[in-house]
Amino acid sequence: MAIWQERAELLFKPEGLEKLKKANVLIVGMGGVGSFAAEFVARAGVGKMTIVDGDVVDITNINRQLPALHTTVGLPKVQLMAERIKDINPEIELTIVQEFLSPERATEIVTNDYDYVMDCIDSVTPKLNLIIAAKRKKVKIISNMGAGGKFEASKVCVKDISKTDYCPLAKNVRKRLKAEGISRGVKVVYSYERPDYSSIKKTDGSNFKKSFYGTNSWMPALFGLHAAEKVITDLLKNKD
Repeated sequence: MAIWQERAELLFKPEGLEKLKKANVLIVGMGGVGSFAAEFVARAGVGKMTIVDGDVVDITNINRQLPALHTTVGLPKVQLMAERIKDINPEIELTIVQEFLSPERATEIVTNDYDYVMDCIDSVTPKLNLIIAAKRKKVKIISNMGAGGKFEASKVCVKDISKTDYCPLAKNVRKRLKAEGISRGVKVVYSYERPDYSSIKKTDGSNFKKSFYGTNSWMPALFGLHAAEKVITDLLKNKD
């Protein structure tokens, strides 16, 4: 055991730490949700990780994204997160994929080498393809729904996609998954708070994203926390 993991060993036990060390996790999206999810997973002691993102830090990211500072504006998020993760756990096997995930690549990137996929994408079509690929390849996945336009931390939870309501993104994903023959069996982090529809802004549609909601500092991090909790607890339950 590395000294930095002393507190984790007390809680997870040596056999739990060993399970996490052997685990391989794919995290797609290093924005407000994904950056915090990646950090929580790294600090828990997962031994192998692939992080994917093609974006650079924008000054508007500073209110909610872990790598976003005035000094990092214009720098690649995935590179910033890689430096941070390696500084947390110098022994981690870390793979960096610096690209926007197209719908086609979202299908290709999921392999049976991964124990878990964490979908932290905020564009619907790549998100959908990532979920479908994981389901068809029988790789565990947790997908994050809409954190924007919301305030109430107490209304964030993990549920099956079939049990979600009040979330426009979840509704869209649920409908499109159903058309692919997937009605249930996808765990998602979502909030049952009704979003503030007055906070929405349209975009030019680049990177498969047509609009976005206003977002505060704590909700994306909370979504990342719930996703990381589900992944870590599931990995600890895995049989050797």
